[in-house]
Amino acid sequence: MTAPTTERVVDVWNGDIRLRFKVAGQGPALVYLHGASGLVWDEVLDRLSQDYTVYAPEFPGTSAVDPYAIHKVDDLWQLVLLYEQAIRQLDIGTPALMGQSFGGMLAAELAAAYPDRFSKLVLLDPVGLWRDDAPVTNWITAPADSLPSLLFAEPDGPAAAALLAPPADPEEAIAAGAALVWSMGCTGKFLWPLPDKGLRKRLHRVQAPTLVVWGEKDALISPVYAEDFVAGIADARATVIAGSGHIPQIEAADATYDQVSAFLSA
Repeated sequence: MTAPTTERVVDVWNGDIRLRFKVAGQGPALVYLHGASGLVWDEVLDRLSQDYTVYAPEFPGTSAVDPYAIHKVDDLWQLVLLYEQAIRQLDIGTPALMGQSFGGMLAAELAAAYPDRFSKLVLLDPVGLWRDDAPVTNWITAPADSLPSLLFAEPDGPAAAALLAPPADPEEAIAAGAALVWSMGCTGKFLWPLPDKGLRKRLHRVQAPTLVVWGEKDALISPVYAEDFVAGIADARATVIAGSGHIPQIEAADATYDQVSAFLSA
């Protein structure tokens, strides 16, 4: 990571929850919502922070500032309200909004619930829809040793190792594994057992110009879902990242950055 980060903590939900944001960069505001594996400050975020002020909140329950926050939010609608309140309290105007996987679903829900709130929307391999001909894999119940092949086109490659390889120290490895399981459980609370909460019926409310980015070899959520997101949002287009799995901003950082940066700056 080259961009220095600071932190902002906002109290939301009638003061019951503390949400911590990592903040880096300068320029127009860009809010990033991470996926089920937790907040990773990746190369794409780092490069975007050269032109934007990136605000990346830690999902409730996954942050050391409020590890029990997950028990204070009951459903997806409460989660949407909580995040909108937190973003509003940042006092950053009308930011662009970007989300990956679970964070992509949450970003789409926010943009649908608050159509005038966001200037642009970027969805990276978002969950949130369902097709019987392309069922979404439940990462909560999937065997742990299947995660690399579900998330990455090259499960033995450097991108998979960077995200999933345990630390060499045994105690640190146990802590890292527990943190990953906990993060997946915190986000999974709002998705499973049925990963379709009616988002398809709300997508038409999104007014922000939208870019849908999908890894060509995503084995967790089929790229065919890009068609559904584009069909549901009035001003949307999709791009497929060749040679990438479910997390293109890590496995194909250059291509993902190029697409996202060009869209945001247009």
